[in-house]
Amino acid sequence: MAVATLAIGMIFISGTFLTGIYLSTVATERTIAAVVADEAFTKIRLYGIDPADTDLDYDQLVSFETLNSINADEFTYPSTETNTDKQYYWSALCRRVNSDQNNRLVQVTIFISRKIGSGTIYPGGATKPTPVRVSISTASGAGDDELTISVSGEESFINDGCTIVDNRTGQIYRVVQRYADTPNTVQLDRAWQGDSAGSVWVIPPPVGGGKYPCVAIYQEIIRF
Repeated sequence: MAVATLAIGMIFISGTFLTGIYLSTVATERTIAAVVADEAFTKIRLYGIDPADTDLDYDQLVSFETLNSINADEFTYPSTETNTDKQYYWSALCRRVNSDQNNRLVQVTIFISRKIGSGTIYPGGATKPTPVRVSISTASGAGDDELTISVSGEESFINDGCTIVDNRTGQIYRVVQRYADTPNTVQLDRAWQGDSAGSVWVIPPPVGGGKYPCVAIYQEIIRF
């Protein structure tokens, strides 16, 4: 009886130990993500954006790389030319806050992601985790917190726990689940406030499957 009691106790203790390791890993990555985000916002302010750039619009997001062609090494953390087995990357999407061409305020959304393995490939042939645009719509009769992924094959880009960003407004949503019986439909953490047919940005998992690479998303309004 004593051995059985001890065995049961050890099972509970080992489960708590594994949970502690997981939470410690999450906390460490969130801390790193905050540091990477600070560096990313600083670099964006340093290299700058021309508010009059014709590629910059108020009703859709555009990649920072489209607005300013900086060295690819600047998107890594730590910033190094050596491609290690595990690195963190940042990507930015930008949007003018309103239609006034003279307004210098730009909404900047930063994605912080991890890459494990130097040979990992992402959809579209990308060698680092970067946001991709996914077409969506709201299904008739569905809940106001549900979206349908319009293009076949893109449903694998958005999974449970993903964070998506509305292309038109820049609003951020968390995906609660992707339904098993209708894999092209996802449930959000709150009611969808975007258009009935539009698109969202998301960091997709590696080609062939794998862990969701996005660690955190940050957003600021910056005056250029």
